[in-house]
Amino acid sequence: MQKDQLFTRRGALLAGAAAVGAAGTASVFARGTGAGTPAGPGAPAPGAPAHRLPMKPSAYRLQPLTGYGPPRGAAARTPVRSEPLLRITGRGRAMVLTFDDGPDPRYTPDILDTLAAYDVHAMFFVCGEMAAHHPELLARMADEGHTVGNHTWSHPLLTKLTRRQIRSEMTRTSEVIENAYGERPRWFRAPYGAWNRAAFQLGSELGMESLAWTVDTLDWTSPGTGTIVDRVENGAAPGVVVLSHDAGGDRTQSVRALRRYLPQLLDSGYHITVPRRQHT
Repeated sequence: MQKDQLFTRRGALLAGAAAVGAAGTASVFARGTGAGTPAGPGAPAPGAPAHRLPMKPSAYRLQPLTGYGPPRGAAARTPVRSEPLLRITGRGRAMVLTFDDGPDPRYTPDILDTLAAYDVHAMFFVCGEMAAHHPELLARMADEGHTVGNHTWSHPLLTKLTRRQIRSEMTRTSEVIENAYGERPRWFRAPYGAWNRAAFQLGSELGMESLAWTVDTLDWTSPGTGTIVDRVENGAAPGVVVLSHDAGGDRTQSVRALRRYLPQLLDSGYHITVPRRQHT
């Protein structure tokens, strides 16, 4: 683009910017009531840690020019919570499906294929060391409308780390997600469900809400495909957030279970959705 063309474009955009108002902000999640209780640092929920892989340098991605758009209102501050969010609210018969510890090229593509077959979106809480090796899967998630959250770099027990270590786990993962997915994550989930004050505070500083779950499939224990299906169907209710895994071990049962319970949920009138936070 020639220099005079760039200045002409910028001038035209800035001239029309004054007519545009800033959008309000809202949050679609609330503290859970009824089903489930928040996981605290004293009793972390079980889960399988992601495979530790050697770190690879992230590919540099050019960012679009900034400053050539309408003025934006001040971003709403992400609240510092004392317990994670557990369920969605105010959306009728809506549920959220979440998958942790990936992406894993052995299982994540099959899960994405099933979701695409039924035209539904899910959340993927990814580990940075896995995402750094498989950025193409995060790019696919972005293309297909899924939400990607931060699940730390190496899946540690945060309650055993220093504040500096927790920040590093979160920040490195957010950077990898931004490079591969196209934007920084707005959601965070602590490994094993073990939050502490530092995790809430640092997550807030990085613009992330803390999301837990209301239905744990315990698929990481390999209980059998039928058992996983039963746990999802028995726990199904408006506002429920389901926890499953697409990495961290053999997830064949998780893949097969999704193929069975997803169409049954849809036939029962449930709407599978993803969170839509409007503030950054």
